[in-house]
Amino acid sequence: MFADRQDAGLRLAERLRGSVGADEEVVVLGLPRGGVPVAFEVAQALDAPLDVIVVRKLGVPFQPELGFGAVGEGGVRVINHDIVLLTELTYAETAEVEEYERAEVLRRARQLRGDRAPVDLTGRTAIVVDDGVATGGTARVACQVARARGASRVVLAVPVGSPETIASLREVADEVVCLRTPERLLAVGVWYINFSQTTDEQVAELLRRAARAAGERDGSATSDPPGREEEVLVDAGQVGLPGQLVVPDGAGGVVVFVHGSGSSRHSPRNRYVAGVLNGAGLGTLLFDLLTLDEGADRGNVFDIGLLAERLVRVTGWLGDQPWAAGLPVGYFGASTGAAAALWAAAEPGCEVAAVVSRGGRPDLAGPRLPEVRAATLLIVGGADGVVLDLNRAAQERLRCESLLQVVPGATHLFEEPGALENVAALARDWFTGHFGPPA
Repeated sequence: MFADRQDAGLRLAERLRGSVGADEEVVVLGLPRGGVPVAFEVAQALDAPLDVIVVRKLGVPFQPELGFGAVGEGGVRVINHDIVLLTELTYAETAEVEEYERAEVLRRARQLRGDRAPVDLTGRTAIVVDDGVATGGTARVACQVARARGASRVVLAVPVGSPETIASLREVADEVVCLRTPERLLAVGVWYINFSQTTDEQVAELLRRAARAAGERDGSATSDPPGREEEVLVDAGQVGLPGQLVVPDGAGGVVVFVHGSGSSRHSPRNRYVAGVLNGAGLGTLLFDLLTLDEGADRGNVFDIGLLAERLVRVTGWLGDQPWAAGLPVGYFGASTGAAAALWAAAEPGCEVAAVVSRGGRPDLAGPRLPEVRAATLLIVGGADGVVLDLNRAAQERLRCESLLQVVPGATHLFEEPGALENVAALARDWFTGHFGPPA
């Protein structure tokens, strides 16, 4: 038996030393919550960075304990079609559950990581760690998520698991390391003397400790900046618009998010991108373009001139904040919000350093495109054919610095594995490259 998760992590690390080559660049990924204390010890022993890998079960609406699949970061989804058929779930029912759980994945990742960006897995060996596996559903999706995020090799490492499950997980991992495979597992907790619940606060603290240790090793250690994170009411003339403001200390600029039709400041995709920008030292403001009453009128939703006017006023409000003095401002627009962002960027006196459009409709700002002065990045999915053609035509009308980036295989919402991460990385690099060094 294992004394506790720390003991299990130390013993697992000893076994893993022989599974990792001297020339391998390793990242350890803990499954929250219980897998993170185990993963922390593994990461410390292997002198490797630590991160979490968040996945969520898709539960049948009228029987939540029965899962019909799972989703994880990077748009990864695993569906058990036999369960879907057995329970006679409709497309609308599965889509509703999936949309909710995708938002939960992004929220949980932000809650645990804080403002830190996910550790880049591209070309690295990802060691996925949990405190044990019974059915293995979560571990299976976690391995698939790690591979979708660019890991060149995936190792699943657990202290204990059932023999059948461990064997099946070799289908999704290049190597599975398990210290004990009892014929009768009963439950993972049976194999620990102390199997007390791990809290979110404990997970977040372990991640902070690991990040500090990594910074000390590579000489980039910094104290976690308290920064500014608050709900705000933005003065947009005759109306007040609710928003969420996050500004790390020493921010190199602030990016204002402009959501598309049918969305809001709670957009899970925009919130994910905002978290990546925060991790890169950029402030973000996500706000509602319309009040609830205004949003009920579909004419307002597609009134690009009105939305652009609101955005200009919000930008003015931002510039009036004492802490924002001298900070460059950028716009991140999605769908119709991208048209509003470009329209606003063309307004005289609206000082915007850079604009990023995600799956945008720049054609809706057609008459104003030649007047845009801000460096503009257009990001479009390779499988989003109509919108891609619209963006190509719009780019020809831009006279400012511009670049069209196509994400291969991605559709309009960038739901494919790794697509949203690609968008976030492109946006981060565009803004940091055009904001210049922090003052």
